[in-house]
Amino acid sequence: MTAHFGRRLRKGAATTAVAAAAVAALSASQAPAVTGNDRPTAAGQTTPDGSTDHSATGDSPYYTDLPPLSSPLPSPSGSQSPSIGTPVSVGEAEAGIPATILDAYKKAETELAASKPGCNLPWQLLAAIGKVESGQARGGQVDASGTTTSKILGPALDGNGFALIKDTDNGAYDGNSTYDQAVGPMQFIPSTWAWAGRDGNGDGKKDPNNIYDAALAAGHYLCRNDWNLSTDAGLRSAILSYNNSTDYLNTVLSWLEYYRKGTHSVPDGTGTLPSGRSDDNSGANPTPTPTPSPSKTTPATSTPNPSPTPSPSTSPTTPASSTPTPTPTPTDTVAKLADAGTAKLTAMAGDAFSKKISTSAKTSAGKAVAKVRIRFTIVGTTDATFTGGEKVAVAGTNASGVAVAPALQAGETTGDFTVRATVVGRAIAGLDYTASVTPRVADTLARTGTTALTCTPGGEFADQVEVKATYKSAVADKVAATATLIKAADDTTENDKGPYFKDADGKTIRTLTGLATDADGLLKLPKLYADDTTGTFLLQITTTGGATLTVELTVAAATDTSSASPSPSASPSA
Repeated sequence: MTAHFGRRLRKGAATTAVAAAAVAALSASQAPAVTGNDRPTAAGQTTPDGSTDHSATGDSPYYTDLPPLSSPLPSPSGSQSPSIGTPVSVGEAEAGIPATILDAYKKAETELAASKPGCNLPWQLLAAIGKVESGQARGGQVDASGTTTSKILGPALDGNGFALIKDTDNGAYDGNSTYDQAVGPMQFIPSTWAWAGRDGNGDGKKDPNNIYDAALAAGHYLCRNDWNLSTDAGLRSAILSYNNSTDYLNTVLSWLEYYRKGTHSVPDGTGTLPSGRSDDNSGANPTPTPTPSPSKTTPATSTPNPSPTPSPSTSPTTPASSTPTPTPTPTDTVAKLADAGTAKLTAMAGDAFSKKISTSAKTSAGKAVAKVRIRFTIVGTTDATFTGGEKVAVAGTNASGVAVAPALQAGETTGDFTVRATVVGRAIAGLDYTASVTPRVADTLARTGTTALTCTPGGEFADQVEVKATYKSAVADKVAATATLIKAADDTTENDKGPYFKDADGKTIRTLTGLATDADGLLKLPKLYADDTTGTFLLQITTTGGATLTVELTVAAATDTSSASPSPSASPSA
């Protein structure tokens, strides 16, 4: 059965006070910093503004249980379990992470270390978020593949005490076709999972209810925007992007610090459960029993009410029209998307696009709509991405109704591709942008050496030709090039005599294709050989972009120096 998050501890005074004490004790240096999503309070603290434009969870509620103030000492391996029969302290019990859950966090850390090494994601951060979001999948209630034994759902984001996010997945993930709900052990809302989802266990599916998939997705989500999580600013920005709440930041930081001081593996299903949820073990959705209103019983001997009971015809009635009409959300009012001055999108392979996509949301009357989420999706055969390596990005419209996508990064695949802008939660026509990736080019070629290139007939040249390519005085790496032994400066057809290269089979070739400069812009050609023809010959090297260099090669017979030696003098006669 589906288990919902019922009541979670919210921001009560007692809980906040304990959170502040715990964070001060565990991580005095990690108080929340002012970010672009925060506004300063009178006390100089920062309070998130409640925007869900960049939130993985839609700013759903979360568990505010805190770790013990006394952390366990780290075990040598960081994964040992207490011995059977050994009393377990509160700190040790809280430090226990279900085996499958712990394995998923560590595998996600390993994958991110390879794919996004500059992020420096610690698995303990995933564990801290998993603890706060779902109590480590309700204490490790997962099957052998890492999928939760029943769905973990946050409350419906219907605007009643939470953000208002109307259905974006037709109930595919959360079973709710009216409003979105956060899903799975890492509590992704469907609209975020649609682009952030990952296949972490290699089964070909992206399932938010699978801890391997969800942990890997959370890692990539935290590592987007080129955040470095080894810095305070990067760490705080990433956590606040997951749930835009200062209390949330403090709670996650307290668990992060706690897990860094030592954890151990416990069997699945035996993890410590948070106390702030009403249905930790029921697996059902309890329906509150309404409290009956007290009724007055009139004794049989009581005096009748002197006031006559109104007849049905005289009873006041409530007109059917008195039912309040729901106020449309900003998303409901969007009728179309329009370009907001996006310049031509062109970049050389491997470079960042200098311009960003700007899209405006408008009503049918052409009025700008603020606070609407726009999803930008890269489609087509391309390896281009947004900054951070993602194919999908979401941005909110500002007061002018304009959403600006992150910068595009060109890959190595050249040609055109499309970026499609759509409104999250609204089925209206999208807006397509064409972006172009051009080949890498060079505008200058120069030899790296100055030695004359000479050879005797039938011999081989002692030096190999090496050139360096630049573009606007910068290194031109990975630029395609061709080398051809030509007939003359004014006749660039391939020569049929003189110097030559050899192919893999040792056969004579005089044109090399498929060449490319290396990371330093260097290109070193294979060894050159000479046939029996003497004279001066030309080697022409050209690159994409038009850079050309012509190199002279000389084939000449060896100079006979013996004839220049003086003959022995005759001995004088006696």
